[in-house]
Amino acid sequence: MYEPSRRIDAFFIAGFQHWDGALVLNDLKPGMPVDLIAEPENPYDPEAVALIYQGVKLGYVPASQNSLLSLLAFYGHAAILEARILQVKPDADPWEQVRIGVFVKDAREL
Repeated sequence: MYEPSRRIDAFFIAGFQHWDGALVLNDLKPGMPVDLIAEPENPYDPEAVALIYQGVKLGYVPASQNSLLSLLAFYGHAAILEARILQVKPDADPWEQVRIGVFVKDAREL
């Protein structure tokens, strides 16, 4: 039976080199969850969505890809989303070290 992908988006973390991701880079593994936190009061981008791993800000969803996630969070629907680490490349440039996937949660009773 056909089953569509639950993945909504995938991207490298924006601003990774400016936040605290380097402090936890060696702890990050594919499959680990990351919190999506909307920052509507962000002075640079009212649609900003921060990526948090165990209380550490890793950076942001790229501005070119944050509109849907920000809209869902603003209207109280962020709980339908889950973000996970897809890839970690410690030897890459900082802006390509960690790739994140955003998925819609499966609420069906299986």
